[in-house]
Amino acid sequence: MLRVLAASLALVCYGCGHIGEPLPPALNIPVGVRDLSAIERGPEILVRFTLPTQTTDGLPIKEFGEIELRVGPAQQAPFSLANWIADAKVISGVPADQSAVEYAFPAAEWIGRDVVIGVRVPGAKRRASAWSNLVTLTVGPPLEQPTALAATDVPQGVRVTWNGSAPRYRVYRRVEGQEEATQIAETERPEHVDAHTEYGKTFRYSVRGIRMSGDVRSESQRSLEIEVTPKDSFAPAVPGGLTVVTSTGSIELVWDRNDEADLAGYRVYRAEGSGEFQHLADTQEAPSYGDRKIEPGKKYRYAVSAFDRNANESAKSAPVEATAP
Repeated sequence: MLRVLAASLALVCYGCGHIGEPLPPALNIPVGVRDLSAIERGPEILVRFTLPTQTTDGLPIKEFGEIELRVGPAQQAPFSLANWIADAKVISGVPADQSAVEYAFPAAEWIGRDVVIGVRVPGAKRRASAWSNLVTLTVGPPLEQPTALAATDVPQGVRVTWNGSAPRYRVYRRVEGQEEATQIAETERPEHVDAHTEYGKTFRYSVRGIRMSGDVRSESQRSLEIEVTPKDSFAPAVPGGLTVVTSTGSIELVWDRNDEADLAGYRVYRAEGSGEFQHLADTQEAPSYGDRKIEPGKKYRYAVSAFDRNANESAKSAPVEATAP
């Protein structure tokens, strides 16, 4: 009987566990934005930030309410968040369909003023996050868009020039087959030489004016693109250091070696006495040549040019003369 009772108690207690305190309901408050940035671009203010992925409870966010973006005048110290909220204007229409948010709105009403910009994000239950990092921006007259872009082949690559009044510029390039342009340079002068080009390949250039100093972060709208396909129409440098040495049965020429990457060779010219120069020979090896088609006692003059793989030929070197032994 005692054994039956013990077994019955065991069956009753089997699976029993401790029941703890009930968990509080999740608040579904998103974590605050921490990477808000703002810049004046042309006639607009452009803000960027990343939407949070978790709530303050560590739960994933499935849905956002309407994002609250505010812009208000900067205050004298000490800063009061409550006063800023009361004075700030709400900017509506900020998208929440992508994690990386980029949104622009007109800057006209804040030109000549310092403003403070902040954002907060509501979750599914419309409970908003804490305010983001606050960004101060000095809004000034829009920078003019650079105009009159021109791209010219030069021996060093492609030279891009433009008209503009900005203190500095950023130069962008889009290579054939590339959808987005990438910044390749920043300069104070309205010109840039792109030394990283290839002959026969199409490049597209654009330029943006910038002014960056403290809370002043201003960009112009990017210029229209200009397209260029570089062609090799540039001859090698004129060979230098041409000297002549006579020996039995020949006149030997030597000169300084050119260093162009596309150098194909040298062209030797000869004139008899005071006559016109005539093409004597091409050499594709060492910068030297031996002329054995000479007559004893006759005076000869020599000059040398350089040519590349596209048949671009330099001017002739300074001439030298010798009398055949």
